[in-house]
Amino acid sequence: MLSVREIDDRQSWNDRLRELPGAHVLQTWEWGDFKQSSTGWRCQRLAFHRGAQVQALASLARRRIGPLQVLAVSKGPVLDYANLELAGAVFHELERRARRAGTVWLKCDPDIAAATGLPGSADDQASTVGQALLHMLQARGWRFSPTQVQFRNSMVIDLRQSEAELLAGMNASTRRKLRLAVKRGLSIRPASVDDLPLLYALYAETAQRDQFLIRPFHYYRLAWQRFLEAGLAQAFIAECAGRAIAHVILFHFGRDCWYFYGASSNSERHCMPNHALQWHAMQWAQAQGYTRYDMWGAPDVFDESDRLWGVYQFKRGFGGQILRHVGAWDYIPQPWLYRAYEAAMPRWQHLLRRRARQTGTAP
Repeated sequence: MLSVREIDDRQSWNDRLRELPGAHVLQTWEWGDFKQSSTGWRCQRLAFHRGAQVQALASLARRRIGPLQVLAVSKGPVLDYANLELAGAVFHELERRARRAGTVWLKCDPDIAAATGLPGSADDQASTVGQALLHMLQARGWRFSPTQVQFRNSMVIDLRQSEAELLAGMNASTRRKLRLAVKRGLSIRPASVDDLPLLYALYAETAQRDQFLIRPFHYYRLAWQRFLEAGLAQAFIAECAGRAIAHVILFHFGRDCWYFYGASSNSERHCMPNHALQWHAMQWAQAQGYTRYDMWGAPDVFDESDRLWGVYQFKRGFGGQILRHVGAWDYIPQPWLYRAYEAAMPRWQHLLRRRARQTGTAP
């Protein structure tokens, strides 16, 4: 029998989270605080106990949209999904809370792979645990969400290899560009909170070049500074000819290090800063004891039609394994309300995007 208790202490929550398999940085105390400060989500941090032992955790975020309320567990709940009975009990409790609160939907996005490898290739392999989770969600009446907030697929590099093995796993073009970066005098330094305006300026330059919307500086300053000061983020800046030309921002927790943000200038691109930064980031993560480097984001559809195809071509040069996650699923206590919400939201989002285009920032 599971009992559920709230945890209201940052250190206690993060310590227990680290002990669970599949602990994700988006379930940390800091991420919940950031979402509350930046976008108005309110977090309730639930610990599922069996006796004195914590079996699962769920940072349950709650938000009001006008008169309506929605719930979400980003990259969670966190538990051992090989124990399907435990997973069922945790989802049962989350469903009960969603019904009691009268929510439009409850969205969960477990960080569990349904399959690995390139679809249709020789290394395409279904995950027993992931497939069992999908069947459980479908049997419980959950619906694959039309809104996938986080990237569904990713590229992950096993850092338990030696540096020689990691280099051997890269393609020849990537290794050549790493050598060129050294030859052309590229240097890499760690960034601090004082560099946040520079990091944002490079990010804004990248957004303008690649034509994607970004949020105002204060949003990223809040996230980057909070995680840097908590020791859960690390940023690196690449410099060439005395000028900062690119950066990466890594988030790290548990056994994983994630490449969350990256940017580059329009100049000095011949110095190969993006390739050098990724290799430096992997080396840093390995030295800190992390066993996986998650490159955070791969195509939903693995062909040139996908918006992430170009990014994927860059990332695949470093080797690693494709993880195709189960994705985000919605529990819908009141189907009629959900249908009305889904009909109204595209119009609301269109208005927000139009306003964003006028200001040059994401809503």
